[in-house]
Amino acid sequence: MAEPKALIDHFAIYVKDIKKAREFYEPLLTLLGAEVIHDFEEQGYVGYERPGYANQFGFAYDPSKPVGMSHIAFKANNRELVQQFYELAVKKGGQDNGKPGIREQYAPDYYAAFIFDPDGNNVEIATRSQV
Repeated sequence: MAEPKALIDHFAIYVKDIKKAREFYEPLLTLLGAEVIHDFEEQGYVGYERPGYANQFGFAYDPSKPVGMSHIAFKANNRELVQQFYELAVKKGGQDNGKPGIREQYAPDYYAAFIFDPDGNNVEIATRSQV
């Protein structure tokens, strides 16, 4: 049996308002090539995946669960995509938590940006591309 390439099968964060979360995340995930694969908004869950990859990201609404304080890092193919993601996230209501740039504390070629989503989760977009 072959070892899986991905470490995580799926990851979800809890949100206060699923419609607001969808308005924030859907354009960002579309920019990264992801599509909605589970649309259960009325039941409290929306999940996204890139075609051909078995790694799902989603968000869920459950008033009994705490929200915020999660950190998720999305991969970008290049630095321009990091910039586009960051700008779109801020436009969609995210708060700056670190403008795009080199993060030498992680690696000499680690280029990333950080945004707080509307629920206070730390959303990162990163690449190791030189361009």
